[in-house]
Amino acid sequence: ISMIKVKRGEHRLFRLAENLCMNLILSLRDFFLVKKELKGPTEFTETLNRITIISLAITMKTRGIAEVEHIIHLQPLLEQIMATSQHTWSEKTLRYFPPLIRDFLMGRMDKRGQAIQAWQQAETTVINQCNQLLSPSAEPTYVMTYLSHSFPQHRQYLCAGAWMLMNGHLEINSANLARVLREFSPEEVTANIYTMVDVLLHHIQLELQRGHQIQDLLSKAITNLAFFIWTHELLPLDILLLALIDRDDDPYALRLVINLLERPELQQRIKAFCTSRSPEHWLKNQPPKRVELQKALGNHLSGKERYPPFFDDIAARLLLVIPLIIYRLIENDATDIADRVLAVYSTFLAFHPLRFTFVRDILAYFYGHLPSKLIVRILNVLGVSTKTPFSESFAQYLASSNSSICPPPEYFANLLFGLVNNVIPPLSCKSKSNPSDAAGSTARTTYNKPYTSSAGGISNSDGQRAFYQNQDPGSYTQLVLETAAIEILSLCVPASQIVSSLVQIIAHVQAMLIQSNSGHGMSGGLGQNSGVPTSSGGGVEPVGANRPNTTASGINASNFVSRSGYSCQQLSVLMIQACGLLLAQLPPEFHTLLYAEAARIIKDCWWLADSSRPVKELDSAVGYALLDPTWASQDNTSTAIGNIVALLHSFFSNLPHEWLESTHTVIKHLRPVNSVAMLRIAFRILGPLLPRLAFARPLFMKTLALLFNVLGDVFGKNSQASPPVEASEIADIIDFLHHAVMYEGQGGPVQSTSKPKLEILTLCGKVMEILRPDVQHLLSHLKTDPNSSVYAATHPKLVQNPS
Repeated sequence: ISMIKVKRGEHRLFRLAENLCMNLILSLRDFFLVKKELKGPTEFTETLNRITIISLAITMKTRGIAEVEHIIHLQPLLEQIMATSQHTWSEKTLRYFPPLIRDFLMGRMDKRGQAIQAWQQAETTVINQCNQLLSPSAEPTYVMTYLSHSFPQHRQYLCAGAWMLMNGHLEINSANLARVLREFSPEEVTANIYTMVDVLLHHIQLELQRGHQIQDLLSKAITNLAFFIWTHELLPLDILLLALIDRDDDPYALRLVINLLERPELQQRIKAFCTSRSPEHWLKNQPPKRVELQKALGNHLSGKERYPPFFDDIAARLLLVIPLIIYRLIENDATDIADRVLAVYSTFLAFHPLRFTFVRDILAYFYGHLPSKLIVRILNVLGVSTKTPFSESFAQYLASSNSSICPPPEYFANLLFGLVNNVIPPLSCKSKSNPSDAAGSTARTTYNKPYTSSAGGISNSDGQRAFYQNQDPGSYTQLVLETAAIEILSLCVPASQIVSSLVQIIAHVQAMLIQSNSGHGMSGGLGQNSGVPTSSGGGVEPVGANRPNTTASGINASNFVSRSGYSCQQLSVLMIQACGLLLAQLPPEFHTLLYAEAARIIKDCWWLADSSRPVKELDSAVGYALLDPTWASQDNTSTAIGNIVALLHSFFSNLPHEWLESTHTVIKHLRPVNSVAMLRIAFRILGPLLPRLAFARPLFMKTLALLFNVLGDVFGKNSQASPPVEASEIADIIDFLHHAVMYEGQGGPVQSTSKPKLEILTLCGKVMEILRPDVQHLLSHLKTDPNSSVYAATHPKLVQNPS
């Protein structure tokens, strides 16, 4: 791209390469693979830079930033991309961008006014040149005169000048214009298109002020653009459409886009494209048949000497543009028009190589802002004969006349059961020997399971097909997982109801499975007779009248156990993992609600809410509650709290690093902590996160400070907790804090030589000031005082500068 974008005449090769790059950039989900050398401006074209920002915004908003180093490199990456670009996005587009990108772009100055002023200063000269070059009687030899003697800064206005001449009802010399464009570099042609769009839109505004009718102005503009695009095929349609949607803050830019999409010339090309091939063309091993060049390009561009400025098949080039147009229409609240465009182009979009990803991402990107009618239209992009494994009852809830009513718990239970069968690695697999590891590996593990969709039995074996034959996504495992996410995102009910239903299922999952397997409630067993509160014994207080009561007894999970091949205990653990994995695929709105609902269930648990219970009894109950669900389920001592904590751990293990920032919310909902029992629960929730945060010091320090503050709720100098508890009772928590600090200092498992970092010692010294003296004494080795801390006494910086 960098070599041919400035090379004269290489239009056809350049447009092919640029279109390929656009497809690749929009298909990447780990965008930081594109370019890691953050030195100097990007060598991309202006169009690719803009596409890159859009792709990055979609990826970050719908999937988060995966790694710590990606967050560190984000700012220089954005600076690199925008170093050579003058473009600014509209407020309507920016409001949907993720905050990190929006904040970076908000400060950019819109230089459109300066560009129009520059055009007005050059207009007289440009029009004179265009009159000589483009008049019907102009000599072909003037082409070389123009190329040799025109100022470079005036060349970007050639198409704008031609458009102004045509707007004055003058016929222009298309042959001379084509010869000049052929001698331009491809990037000069792109610059001409962007400039022409700005001049065109500015001219419409001026003509409106002079009393002309908008319909007449738009009709004339479309006729002139048709001259460039269809009559003489001088400019690439896809770049023109992208230039127009990037000016969506102009009230007439998107109207021009819709008019261009509805032109019969384009519809004929689209129809020919769709009838000449199958949407599943990637399944064929032989090379595709290419359309005859003259039919694909038209007479004007098919000759070799013409060096056409766009890639062979204009319809194929629009496959990535149509989805971006839909995004821009939704951003501008034109959902009815977006619905109309999708209706017209639904057959065409079946050929999109990433149509599944398009559906999933657009539902997540605009979650909460899409009307139900448009959601159904977006889902239709997947096609009626799709192999997408939707739930059997999904269409029923989607098409329901009262789609605002939340589906019953059975629907969500079946969704989780589908994930257990098709996504969560089986327990017989080696990686499943540690259930906590399994939750983190599900998104990476591929294995082969046949499935039956609602459309009929379709056998699929990922391992027996080449990767390129799995169109989108790349494995059946991922297909099932993302289909479940699409179903959730398509439901026209508040996210709070969806989260509540899922969390309530998990809180009572053991009781649900045992009842469905035996046909009656659980009787006897340790859970009923030992005094330990279990999930089947009503571990959560009855919910209020204003909250849907979705307890285990309300779910008809018939034959789940027999159909899965697992025992009740095994299946309950896998259901918890599946729920955490599913929630991690959803936008952050769901995460906030999960934290609130999880904290509510924990705080409302009757044995924690009962302040009259002895401390030792509470400690015993917490010990049972926080047992690993795998162990607890074996003797039916699973509790609602244990299940919810396990759900949070599964959820955390599948989150990208960026979204871990919000994990503190659940602890904030639990505060103020007023008992050692609740303190242990808070530490148990965040404990498994700390090793993962050890490589992200700011977030690690924030988490560590939060844990010290929670400790201060119970053992602080001004703590209101009663009765007071001896510091020796929390020796295990002290040990945990010590181990966490050492782990971060080592950057991995603690060794005998591990030492804490100076920044962490400084933080610990500050935050432990809120603690009682007897608790501070147990943590004195984590201070920066050399007299009390062996680490401080041997730290080079502290020894050199003891003050």
